[in-house]
Amino acid sequence: MSTTDYSTALDAARQAASAAADILLHYWRKGVSVEWKSDATPVTVADREAELAIRDILRTALPQADIYGEEFGREGDTQEWLWLVDPLDGTKSFVRRTPFFSTQIALMHKGELVLGVSSAPVYGETMWASTGGGSWFEGERVQVAETAELAKASISFGNIKSLTADGRWNVLGSLVAEANRIRGYGDFCHYHLLARGGLDLVIESDVNILDVAALAVIVREAGGVFTDLEGQALNLDTRSVLAGTAAMHALSLQRLRHVTQGV
Repeated sequence: MSTTDYSTALDAARQAASAAADILLHYWRKGVSVEWKSDATPVTVADREAELAIRDILRTALPQADIYGEEFGREGDTQEWLWLVDPLDGTKSFVRRTPFFSTQIALMHKGELVLGVSSAPVYGETMWASTGGGSWFEGERVQVAETAELAKASISFGNIKSLTADGRWNVLGSLVAEANRIRGYGDFCHYHLLARGGLDLVIESDVNILDVAALAVIVREAGGVFTDLEGQALNLDTRSVLAGTAAMHALSLQRLRHVTQGV
């Protein structure tokens, strides 16, 4: 596959997300029992079956790529192409009958995220993007908002509990006080809204790269900026997110850096 033509891989990722959606909706209607992993996070048969279905499709479409999934770990060691798969991001919501869950599939080439698909099956909502190809929502190309002033901005926070333990909490409080609207959509939802112009800034902690890799490509290709809270590009060890319009990302990052640099 050419490093600039991702159409085959993107088609496969969308097909895999659709297959996962069928499985997740089946168990969403039927109900599932819950098991607990060693890290005290829940897992269900829906997670595992969806990931197996995704792996089968991706492996066939791009056999030269490794696959790193939430439930079955890493397969392959080529170090060039790597699929990142979270078959059911939001299992805690899923088992409590809260519809804020999704399937996340991204492709990384030599450490750079190059495409992503985010599927929220209960909402019938899918977004996708690839490098240079734009960001798409159900066949319509989307863009982030042009918001450049904090007083006009809408901000959404995720995993606020862990953010309260961070030395930057007072800075986040100042952003809340000055912004136009504050929400806490969480999971896929606030990133979808950001890419479609419905939000201007997302601040989140305690994430895993599998949760946000696809969403990073979607926001970036919609004209947004997507880094961690330190302003660093995403990698396999990423644990936080600062994503927004260019202006809102720059403003918030400057304030956060003043704290971490002791200014």
